[in-house]
Amino acid sequence: MRGSSDPLPPEAAEGGRREAAPIGGQFGPDFRDLASCRAELRSTFAERSDWEVELGFGKGRFLVGSAAAAGARPFLGVEMVSKYFRLAARRAASRGLSNVVLLRGEALYLIATLLPAAMARTVHVYFPDPWPKSRHHRRRLLDPRTVDLVLSLLDPPRGRLFFATDHLEYGEAVVETLSLHPAVDVERVDAWPEGPRTNYEAKFEREGRPIIRLVARLRGDGRASLLHPAGRDDLLVGPAPAQEPSASRTSSKTASLQYTR
Repeated sequence: MRGSSDPLPPEAAEGGRREAAPIGGQFGPDFRDLASCRAELRSTFAERSDWEVELGFGKGRFLVGSAAAAGARPFLGVEMVSKYFRLAARRAASRGLSNVVLLRGEALYLIATLLPAAMARTVHVYFPDPWPKSRHHRRRLLDPRTVDLVLSLLDPPRGRLFFATDHLEYGEAVVETLSLHPAVDVERVDAWPEGPRTNYEAKFEREGRPIIRLVARLRGDGRASLLHPAGRDDLLVGPAPAQEPSASRTSSKTASLQYTR
């Protein structure tokens, strides 16, 4: 996902909207038209709530390896960069994996338009684009304005989000975002039990670069809203509060405007 600005292919675009190009063992290698089988995808996702989802799977090291090691568990990968998408698809096909579905497209768009809520036991986000410039922060995958979409994929109370980044400012921002969320418990971890999960992580460990790793869990009572309190103002729109007429404004025109506002 990091650095991804790759456009979608023409066959995946329809009416100016960004669609995804899915591929998976159960759909066949020639499956490309998302619109024609959206219902089939939704039905497949709805059959179980123990999917493992990786948003921005890059070259597919973690996704393909995990799917190969757990053949009975369904895996879903989302990637924007076409060359990485094709590489991971070839790797999955060469191993004969039938428990992997890959979607090419923008993660937040696909979550909002296609993927059903509470479909996943686990969501993985590793080394996403940190969008370091302050004016671009709202494009981050885990931002107070967007984190609710990612969390909505998790099946409470067992759902877990795994996250890692080498961009320390972004990592601390994600720690703060998740720590302030009313429906989430978050903890830092020093390393994953099985070692580096991505090519980026293996490279950065060799270089001795610090990495922030997090595990976030949805709370089990189901009463807390998934809306982040810091992002509510951008998500909720309501009427402006009524304004009292100013004592200094005594003209009938001003009074009328104040009354009808």
